[in-house]
Amino acid sequence: MAKKTKEELERDIQSRIDKEMEKRDRAAAEAPQKTSALKEIFDWVAVIVIAVLVSFVLHTFVIVNATVPTSSMENTIMAGDRVIGSRLYYTRHDPERGDIIMFDYPDDPSILYIKRVIGLPGDHIEITGGVVYLNGEPLDEPYLNVVTEGEWGPYDVPPGCYFMMGDNRNDSADSRYWQNTYLTRDGIVGKAVLKYWRGFERF
Repeated sequence: MAKKTKEELERDIQSRIDKEMEKRDRAAAEAPQKTSALKEIFDWVAVIVIAVLVSFVLHTFVIVNATVPTSSMENTIMAGDRVIGSRLYYTRHDPERGDIIMFDYPDDPSILYIKRVIGLPGDHIEITGGVVYLNGEPLDEPYLNVVTEGEWGPYDVPPGCYFMMGDNRNDSADSRYWQNTYLTRDGIVGKAVLKYWRGFERF
């Protein structure tokens, strides 16, 4: 094999140096792109994680969001309406007669119910002649569009408990029919404040 001349050796060395420099330059140019892509992925993951955490905190401690599957609260709340309730409201207030409340169904706490407060702790309730009597006086119920059927009571609401009924009085599985007749305070999930399916409406 013929020996390379000095010039040929120098050209070979320079060629190798040029290739190595080109390789390093290419790697340096690609590095910021990889770093930028990784940063963008990390930013998106961080946004998703924060959104999930915020949603979890809101739904666990601040609001309750539910779809009403039945007609038991018509015409105030129609079947299929979506309702938002405040989990914090009753940390500062006591339930009042007429409030619409979202609560754990006393006979099966895994089911969320929504009804109206009719009887407060200590109230005497009786239903007769299509009228709800509260402590001996007819209860004014402007939200009803039906006459209450059947005779019920008398009921005495225990301390710390509430007597609940639906506005669609004759098609409502409420306190009149539960095995555990009364809703206890610790079963309350929140106060219904807004429905938002067929337009927005505050309660």
